[in-house]
Amino acid sequence: MRTLRLASLLFLALPAGCGGVQSALVPRGAEATEIDALFWTVTWVSVAVTILVVSFVAIALWGPSRWRNIIADHWVVTVGGIALPVVVLSALLAYGLIVMQVGAARSASADGPGITIVGKRWWWEVIYDRPDGSTVMSANELRLPVGKPVEIRLESDNVIHSFWAPQLGGKLDMIPGRTNVLTLEATEAGISRAQCAEYCGGAHALMSMFVVAMPPEEYEAWLEAEARPASEPSDEAAERGRTLFLENGCGACHTVRGTDAAGVVGPDLTHVGSRRSLAAATLPNDRDAFARWIRDNQHIKPDNLMPPYGNLTDGELTAIAAYLDGLE
Repeated sequence: MRTLRLASLLFLALPAGCGGVQSALVPRGAEATEIDALFWTVTWVSVAVTILVVSFVAIALWGPSRWRNIIADHWVVTVGGIALPVVVLSALLAYGLIVMQVGAARSASADGPGITIVGKRWWWEVIYDRPDGSTVMSANELRLPVGKPVEIRLESDNVIHSFWAPQLGGKLDMIPGRTNVLTLEATEAGISRAQCAEYCGGAHALMSMFVVAMPPEEYEAWLEAEARPASEPSDEAAERGRTLFLENGCGACHTVRGTDAAGVVGPDLTHVGSRRSLAAATLPNDRDAFARWIRDNQHIKPDNLMPPYGNLTDGELTAIAAYLDGLE
């Protein structure tokens, strides 16, 4: 009975793993849709081949003598063991090459401003190109306009990472000293999730980010707002938090445009309050999470490069969290 219950739980858990914001089985991008069709084609061909092979094995072990003699004939071996695999595998190879060519054609059509994503330890630097030639720095969140192919340039300044947004496209490595290009085209508005898909040490498992696909006009408005300097503190607590942020040396690692903070070691925090998560999708984005991260970040995300700030009092943490939460 216990075995039956465990098997039932496993059976119920399998479909649950096929959904969610990081499921490759829920395509929301042009390339992901093509990959999905290829995946199901290969899957059903594999199922058919498996059934065929299992059937032949069953006949060879338990079938009537007449049937066993038939499958032992040379023509069955030649057709089933040589001709059929050659035809099936060649057809799947051709299908895969067609999908790759379609992806290459889409890359050629991405003629607008692109986006550069740089793999860090263990977070993402995201740099948006604007039509006027300027750039907008952000981090740990990617935004895309729906219906437009966007050239994503993938780089790394440390070790090999790999960018994979399963609902939008395939994965591509980020190699130090090299720029790889991936073209993504979101087909519908919504939120999905990307993950580093190459083990990069330390906090690799906690190196993710949300991908937000937006209608083009909303995307343009968001990018315009993202290019502005940080907003001024809205109350006395946030004002005190900004002072504490600068006095405790946070600006040596982080940039907050419009202030003296101009560090480049950690993520740009100019509009951190408007992002969907903190610490590369490790925590939700709220005041409590800011305070927890500043004090206990090594416990939350071991081996990350930010030191813990155990010297800050609860009141000081609350003030800094209020300031950061207001940077929208």
